[in-house]
Amino acid sequence: MLNFTLKQLTTELAAKRVSSVEVAEFFLKRINTLGKTLNAFISVDAEKTLTAAQAADRLIAAGKAGPLTGVPVAHKDIFCAKGWLTTCGSKMLANFRAPYDAHVIEQFNAAGAVTVGKTNMDEFAMGSSNETSFFGPVRNPWNTQTVPGGSSGGSAAAVAARLAPVATGTDTGGSIRQPAALTGICGLKPTYGVVSRYGMIAFASSLDQAGPFAKTAEDLGIMLNAMAGFDPRDSTSLERAREDYTRDLEKPLAGLRVGLPREFFAEGMSPDVAKAIDEAIAQYRKLGCTMVEVSLPNMKLSVPVYYVLAPAEASSNLSRFDGVRYGYRAPEYGDLSDMYKKSRAQGFGAEVKRRILIGTYVLSHGYYDAYYIKAQKLRRLIAQDFVAAFKQCDVILGPTSPGTAFKIGEKSGDPVQMYLSDIYTIAVNLAGLPGMSLPCGFDRANLPVGMQLIGDYFGEAKMLNVAHQYQLATDWHMRMPQGI
Repeated sequence: MLNFTLKQLTTELAAKRVSSVEVAEFFLKRINTLGKTLNAFISVDAEKTLTAAQAADRLIAAGKAGPLTGVPVAHKDIFCAKGWLTTCGSKMLANFRAPYDAHVIEQFNAAGAVTVGKTNMDEFAMGSSNETSFFGPVRNPWNTQTVPGGSSGGSAAAVAARLAPVATGTDTGGSIRQPAALTGICGLKPTYGVVSRYGMIAFASSLDQAGPFAKTAEDLGIMLNAMAGFDPRDSTSLERAREDYTRDLEKPLAGLRVGLPREFFAEGMSPDVAKAIDEAIAQYRKLGCTMVEVSLPNMKLSVPVYYVLAPAEASSNLSRFDGVRYGYRAPEYGDLSDMYKKSRAQGFGAEVKRRILIGTYVLSHGYYDAYYIKAQKLRRLIAQDFVAAFKQCDVILGPTSPGTAFKIGEKSGDPVQMYLSDIYTIAVNLAGLPGMSLPCGFDRANLPVGMQLIGDYFGEAKMLNVAHQYQLATDWHMRMPQGI
């Protein structure tokens, strides 16, 4: 059961060779032991999980099982889940129990999945290493002295360490793909609007998108089938016909045009990452793909553009946390204004404060046109570069991160170096495109290397096909950290 894929696990459950309660107990036991070392979970409620597992077994016995009935899923602690702590990795919401379910949680509940816990994350999803969490850093199961990436590091570490077969995350500038790369698993960010943001605590509303973590590309497709769907409560949710994201998995890749952006292969990538990506490209050539050089000339602007737009939206979104209706309130204050100031000063961590200050500055009178409006114009140019590139290729390939997992504390004192960890992923969010990461090798320290695939709008099925065919020819995705 330890290394079952999602597809294998659903088959075993449907055939009644294992019960949902047995599966839940197996993973709860692992969370209770290994999970503490990794600090991957913020909250676990065995009673809630086992009650849901018992209900799943009754559905299976009655022949009323859904596509994921009985499957344990770990949810990033950014999704509201009724009755569960929903902290967003923050002191501000450390005691907040959600009164309703996010759309993503509703979708998994409807599919029969069992929530196994809420995973640790960078505070309000702001971070690239999972070190900004109020509950302490998550540790990478491949080397516990290194980071798992962020902000969805708890979910990534949980799947990599086999504490859960699959998990959910969110991706604002790479926060699914980068931790997937650093922990040696698969992670997917869908096209913006494919998965509803309702009940997902907002960081940057025009960039945030929920997506799945799993061991294989096939499992990602199964997960996305459950997550995707129109939600009238989210004004950015796209009203589209439902599709099966696993429908193209078995298509051969002969004749597929793979775009290699010259900007992805410039200086800055570590030699170990470059070697693994080169070997992956060679494998795709064996599978019949044609390599096409493309250019994304404005990609170099993606990091500065992102760090104007995302903090601006964060400044607005986080203004609701004022100590009045819910969340942390300072124990001592003078008047209402003093309560606001002290509650926010004490309730937010350093990185969140930094981004609120930047965002408030770029939105302020006299700077709005110089920074925010200009960044929005550059964002459009970045998106147009991708439109031009996809006229020459079917999918884009490159590294997910310029390096492998770095040591805890190594970059926490240098925000700029930390921000550059997402240099290959941010442009995808700015353009609203789908992207994914899958393992493609290891560095000399035996830390995983991630390969990024980027698809055209609504090209998730094609992207998953490209990843699946690579995984049929390689076994990087089935490697496990030692000692787990």
